Amino acid sequence: MVSSSFLRQLFVVLVYVSSPVALAAAARKTADLHTEPGPAARKSPSEKAAGCRCVALTFDDGPDKRTTPRLLDILSREGVKATFYLVGSRIAGARGVVREMRDEGHEIGNHSWDHRELTRLSPERVLQEIRSTDEAIEAATGARPQTLRAPYGSLDRAVRKDFKRPFIAWDIDTLDWKYHSVSRITATVLSESRPGSIILLHDIHRTTVDAVEGIIDGLRSRGFSFVTVSQLLHPKG
Repeated sequence: MVSSSFLRQLFVVLVYVSSPVALAAAARKTADLHTEPGPAARKSPSEKAAGCRCVALTFDDGPDKRTTPRLLDILSREGVKATFYLVGSRIAGARGVVREMRDEGHEIGNHSWDHRELTRLSPERVLQEIRSTDEAIEAATGARPQTLRAPYGSLDRAVRKDFKRPFIAWDIDTLDWKYHSVSRITATVLSESRPGSIILLHDIHRTTVDAVEGIIDGLRSRGFSFVTVSQLLHPKG
């Protein structure tokens, strides 16, 4: 009998060679589509983090000078490390916020320069989107980001071939950009989280930031702990 683990791993490989539309849809639905293809990607984070009820909170589309500092205060108070996928064009106006992310031990990833769908761009423009954001992050923090996240989760072979770093997707989409409801965002995370989950949130929305304390408290009460994406994919011990 074919194991469910094998089927999940096979689905990861297949979906990464499918159309951009299919990939974007799958990124919002599958619980195993977290990294780029290859030996490391053929294990879901839940398998790699065996023995740890760990999840990764990820925040896209910032930094935002109004909402992100309040989120950082909450994470600091709760002792939680998160991963922020930054849009490069927003960094210049909020370098102090980005440095605070670094100083507090959060992971910072690349989410392109201006959030365009990468599969619709020329190879040269894709490189420009990623490199410009790398440079902006490095100028603010002193380090180049180690992971990438494609806007809308839209990837294909042409986009991936020029990058050695993993593109990170998610298995829990809170749809917080669509439903500005603290209770709905919180309920989605609490009902769908499992060991190894990568949770998609957006720190540019006030209601998302408002939901974070309830998410942390609720997941902790269920025995979960919080790690960055890189810690989830490369657990120690």
